Order: sequence, then C-alpha cells, then structure tokens
Amino acid sequence: MKIIGIDPGLRRTGFGIITRSGQQLRYIASGVIKTPDADLPQRLGVIFDGIRALLSEHTPAHAAVERVFVNVNPNATLLLGQARGAAVCALVAGGVQVHEYTALQLKQAVVGYGRARKEQIQHMVGQLLQLHSLPGPDAADALGVAICHAHSGDALAALGNRAPAFTKKGLRMRRGRLIGPISNLRPIR
Repeated sequence: MKIIGIDPGLRRTGFGIITRSGQQLRYIASGVIKTPDADLPQRLGVIFDGIRALLSEHTPAHAAVERVFVNVNPNATLLLGQARGAAVCALVAGGVQVHEYTALQLKQAVVGYGRARKEQIQHMVGQLLQLHSLPGPDAADALGVAICHAHSGDALAALGNRAPAFTKKGLRMRRGRLIGPISNLRPIR
C-alpha cells in the first residue's frame, strides 16, 4: 500500500510518501511545496498543482492529511484551513482515499507521546523509515501522518466495516463510545 502524507501550510506544504508491506514501512520521497509571495488564490493553485503532480508521479492509493487545529489567531486558522482545503481537493480530484488525523494522533503514533516536539518527530521518522539524514520539519510531519495512517488504517477500516452491523442492532458511536439499547448487548464471560 502506497500512502502520501500531507502537512498543509500556506507557505510550505510538506509531503511524504511511504509504502507499507505487512509491518514493513519503506520511504519513497518527501519534501515541501513552497508557494510564492503572491495573493491567496495563486498560492492555493500552487498547492493544488503541486499535489496533483505528486499524485501523477507516485500514484498513491491512500492519503493522510493533518487536521487543522484552532489557533489563537483566527485569521491564521482560516488561511491554514484554505491551504488544507486546496490539498484535500487535489487529493480527491486525483482519486485518492483521504484520511484525516490530528496532530495528537500523529505524535502518539510516531513518538508515543502526544506532546512531542518537532525535533522528536523528525528523529523518530528517521528511525522508523531508516533514513540516512533527518527530513525537514514539514516533510517529517507529512511522513509522520503517513506513518500514522499505515499503523491505524487497518483498524479504522475494520471498524468501518463493522459499523453497518452495529447500526442494525440499534447501536451507534458518540464521542468515540459505543451506545445503544442495553437489550442488544450480551454480557462478557
């Protein structure tokens, strides 16, 4: 399975491409898409075109994108959201399955600690992918979100496949917890 990870940014959008065969992860490519000092529509176009070029060159089946967190500065959050939107649109237009992960999920999957620093992510990405040199921070985050998907994608897919069976029994998920009528639940023995 080939996965592209995207760390969206308006000035620098990180990307990382890996493959997973069984439990083995292999590095393919990484880097950043740099946007010029131009108006917003041109920058978004550069992000869109850059990702489409990566898709045509590497043909990944899955994409993992870091979710935007709400920043102290609402304007910066909106701009970051637009860069993320351009990236997601390019992935969807390229026919790739898009999966989203928070920064906390990325850090826990790569470092094992949800408050890991950028340097720790860079170091662990280098270790996990057996790289000879450390990737830059944006590329490391993108590779990290791809690794996060490689580790959790199967579990999420299995849960997604079970969801229709839960729904038929009157069960549903709320805030990550299974809820529903007690009569449908069997005791654990």
